[in-house]
Amino acid sequence: MRLLILIILVFPLAVIAQTSNKGTLYVSEGTEFSTVERFNNLEYAEFYNDGESFIYSHFNNDGVVDFYGETGTTRFTGNNLQQISGGEASYFYNVIFENNSEAAPFQLSGDIHIAGESNFFQGVVDNDNYGGSFTFGETAGHTNTSNASHVDGHVIHYGTEDFKFPIGDGGFYRFAGTAEMENTNSIVEAKYYLENSDALYPHDLRSEFVEIINKNEYWAIENIGDSEETFISLSWNDETTPSEILATPREEAIHIVRWDEMENRWVDEGGIVNNANQTVSTMVDKFGVFTLARINEVSVIPCQIAVYNAVTPNGDGVNDYFSITSGASNTCTENITVEVYNRWGVKVFETDNYGEQGDLFDGYSRGRLNVNGNEQLPSGTYFYILKFDYSVGNQEIDTFKKAGYLYLNAN
Repeated sequence: MRLLILIILVFPLAVIAQTSNKGTLYVSEGTEFSTVERFNNLEYAEFYNDGESFIYSHFNNDGVVDFYGETGTTRFTGNNLQQISGGEASYFYNVIFENNSEAAPFQLSGDIHIAGESNFFQGVVDNDNYGGSFTFGETAGHTNTSNASHVDGHVIHYGTEDFKFPIGDGGFYRFAGTAEMENTNSIVEAKYYLENSDALYPHDLRSEFVEIINKNEYWAIENIGDSEETFISLSWNDETTPSEILATPREEAIHIVRWDEMENRWVDEGGIVNNANQTVSTMVDKFGVFTLARINEVSVIPCQIAVYNAVTPNGDGVNDYFSITSGASNTCTENITVEVYNRWGVKVFETDNYGEQGDLFDGYSRGRLNVNGNEQLPSGTYFYILKFDYSVGNQEIDTFKKAGYLYLNAN
């Protein structure tokens, strides 16, 4: 709950040099406020913005920076470097970053929180080198992200909504994304590194069927709230992602891999490739360090898995359920785990003994969407994840994970 203002100062249009706020400053809706030189919100001072505030130079907050309505916009705009600093977090509704003085003109050492929209019009916000934090609220978003305008460093997102992290490094915007979560206490933090991960996470320590690991880049994605499984997406770019990773065919060969601290190696997390969006997505139940990899499925899978991803549950005996076969031997399909998700990342079906005792996906939900399992799902595109363990010799067990599209025609 925000405190009531004891003193209200309204500026129809003010241009103030070297502004230091000692009391309570309120910019009402429809009102403009601007500072040419450094704005310093002192300890115990309060600055509330429901109008439009122009910050042309440095911004420091050691008191309260907040808003009341959902109308305020703070514009960081200038022709020189702008430092955003302070010992207290600054809460903004909308923010616009517009500064073309150099590639990374915004030096963020303070903490800023966005509740509405962040418009990355021009200029990189650098908190990687200055130690600040950039946080988006539950329904906050961003626009105009590009190589020329994003966050170079950590970005945090609170809540359950889908979110694309506006992160990059070295002059490249390379987003990661998470799908809708159930847990309202979810707090996800993401950062992109335009660096070879091999020195920290050796590429020769990897699952048997991981053939090539991205040597140019990686992402760190952590749920610093309550952990849960979620869809994540990683982007690729011809300018940064190695050509051997992007070689065709892509759909079956590009996966997401994660460095597993317990196993001390890279493990395969599967992958669904979207060529139009240049992303690879999969469901994960653990967070950490991720990157893209090339998978050699043919030579290492212990038997030939075939997935028939069209489901038409009309009772004609053809594609009435999601079919998974393994040729003459059925050893690979014993105790197989299958999960099906809708396009919003909500689980609609799950089982750990697929195919046994009629436990098959036939277009009806069993999972988060409908625990009773008596609701027919609408026609459309879904995602599946299948996993099973198998022996690789010397009493060692590995896990095979595959992700892909599933097409349901319920008519």
